[in-house]
Amino acid sequence: MSSERQQVLSKDTTILVFGASGDLAKKKIFPALLRLFRHGDLPKDTIIVGYARSKMTQQEFHERISSHFEGPKEDQNAFLGMCRYLSGQYDEEASFRELNAQVSKWEFERNRQHRHRIFYLALPPNVFVPVSGHLRMFCYSEGNVNRIVIEKPFGRDVDSCREMLTSMKKMWSENETFRIDHYLGKEMIKNILPFRFGNGFIEHMLNNSMVDNVQFTFKEPFGTEGRGGYFDKFGIIRDIQQNHLCQVFSLFTMDEPANFSPEAIRDAKVKLLRSVRPISKDHALLGQYTATEDKPGYKDDETVPKDSNTPTFAAIVLKIENDRWRDVPFIMRAGKALDGAKVEIRVQFRDIKHKFDDKIERNELVLRIQPGEALYLTINAKLPGMTHLTVPVELDMTYRSRFQDAYIPEAYEALILDCLRDEHANFVRDDELEASWQIFTPLLHAIESGEVPCAPYKYGTSGPEGLRDFMGKFGYKPLDLYHRPQAQQDINAKV
Repeated sequence: MSSERQQVLSKDTTILVFGASGDLAKKKIFPALLRLFRHGDLPKDTIIVGYARSKMTQQEFHERISSHFEGPKEDQNAFLGMCRYLSGQYDEEASFRELNAQVSKWEFERNRQHRHRIFYLALPPNVFVPVSGHLRMFCYSEGNVNRIVIEKPFGRDVDSCREMLTSMKKMWSENETFRIDHYLGKEMIKNILPFRFGNGFIEHMLNNSMVDNVQFTFKEPFGTEGRGGYFDKFGIIRDIQQNHLCQVFSLFTMDEPANFSPEAIRDAKVKLLRSVRPISKDHALLGQYTATEDKPGYKDDETVPKDSNTPTFAAIVLKIENDRWRDVPFIMRAGKALDGAKVEIRVQFRDIKHKFDDKIERNELVLRIQPGEALYLTINAKLPGMTHLTVPVELDMTYRSRFQDAYIPEAYEALILDCLRDEHANFVRDDELEASWQIFTPLLHAIESGEVPCAPYKYGTSGPEGLRDFMGKFGYKPLDLYHRPQAQQDINAKV
């Protein structure tokens, strides 16, 4: 934890994107930088340098990164005028010496007062440490601001995470390191803390005397799409739950921080994660999708081992050992090749003890992260007319209708701007990362040793056949009488 003064970069900055020829850079990073440029949020006199092993001319590089650009061509052309490309290796000192020489030449030509540098590693995790070391040794701008941005995955388990952290800390301070989880840049995730701590009645609802169970759901309607060999090294738990959903989980369940500074928020998240039990084998249901008439199964991909036990679906239950949440099950489920696309938090409150209507439903609080941000509370109300029937209805704040003129930035856009502003709250701290791995590591090792098998489920279904029973065992009850308006914007599956 650092107490160093916040340093906002407003000018004289070079942003170097490593892995510039890859899909992440093309689809997310460069479009985000373009949007920051369009809105005047990049530092004055910014240079953007793409670096990769691929041999490309400047024109070829511009054509590649602009394939996902949107907006006026004039803005695109002006932005591309800031972008240069260099090719080199990731494991050779000579390549980094040449990179530093070329970047220094461009900085000198601009007669800069400062030579601030941001190094964005859009690279596979196996080269994080060597590239970080070469950057620190050969490209570090002494006497100026240097920051390194690292993409997940941050290790495979708690031991590999610790090893990576130890190696990185020898080269880069925690204050200089920005571990990016793009979910922390999503608008609804950033709204969790204001929603909780800016509304006293909401915070008083979120405890074990009021809440029966909470679900954190991530659903994708497509499979690995030819990337099965890569996905098989990680699986759905490492790919989605240990990072994205665990971040959402910690923000939604942590106690109020001492203040709302970045470090105090991250302190509260770490405290929460350290109170979570490691996931037991009987608190997990795993699945692997199989073929339908028009869709291939996971193991139909030639790059996936035929004996693979890597889950493409997982429903796991977390338990928090503290006074607020003790005995409340948190059901975290994620999967590919499911019956829709959805990411949400769903809180089910306890049943009413004395019902005046046998058909009265549970109250629910839902924060929908995608598609289409929304926040709504289901309550029970009398059906209008000459009847005494009670029906569940919603108190609704759908962003699309409530904030019609608001500009909602993409997650990468918001997080790159946070990095420029030295805002660490939406990045993963070292002790937070280690604490989250401790929760998931025992289960991951059990899966790899074959102790927890995967149940098959058909492509396009809601998951393994036993999912409803599994969730019911931990308190979940579907609202059979509730139908949300504009259902096409939601996922209609009840599980």
